[in-house]
Amino acid sequence: MVAEQLAARGIEDRRVLDAMGELPRELFVPERQGRHAYDDAALSIGAGQTISQPWVVAAILEALELSGEESALEIGTGSGYSAALLGMLTAHVVSVERLPELIELARTALARAGIGNVDLVEGDGSAGVGEHPGPFDAIAVHAAVPGIPRALLGRLAPGGRLVAPIAAGPDGEQLTAFRRVDEGGSEPEYEGRPFAAVRFVPLIGDAGYSE
Repeated sequence: MVAEQLAARGIEDRRVLDAMGELPRELFVPERQGRHAYDDAALSIGAGQTISQPWVVAAILEALELSGEESALEIGTGSGYSAALLGMLTAHVVSVERLPELIELARTALARAGIGNVDLVEGDGSAGVGEHPGPFDAIAVHAAVPGIPRALLGRLAPGGRLVAPIAAGPDGEQLTAFRRVDEGGSEPEYEGRPFAAVRFVPLIGDAGYSE
């Protein structure tokens, strides 16, 4: 997976490649999907949700430019796979999921993988999490948002990075990397860079899509 799906398609961050080579992806997919765990495709995890194909996960992590010291926020825990990788690549992760059945599955998978620095939160994370206001150094959004996620950008620390799939018409979304470029003033400033065409399930919530 690492050589053929990731490095061969342009992923260069050695820490991301090493983490994805080390973490057993089969822990984070339903048993019936186990033989497909390393396929170059998104897989159903139930409840109408998916685990993204490995390249998409790697592209998001690489675009976050992680050094290992960050406090990270993840929106859309899903199976817990990306949360586990964030846990390996940062100091601490808050991961938010609105579906309680997925929270329980992710909690079990994270424990089996030995990842202990991820806090799972059930609820609507589309605008952030009240009890975990940040600021965060890195934010990963794993569901499509209808426009620039200003509420989540407001949770970034100066210099912080956010990656999200932004709606780009009927053909899908554009993965877009944002960086906070001001020095912490009352009017945050950001730069954004779209870098890949993708398809994600919609982000449901007050600052996302309605059900």
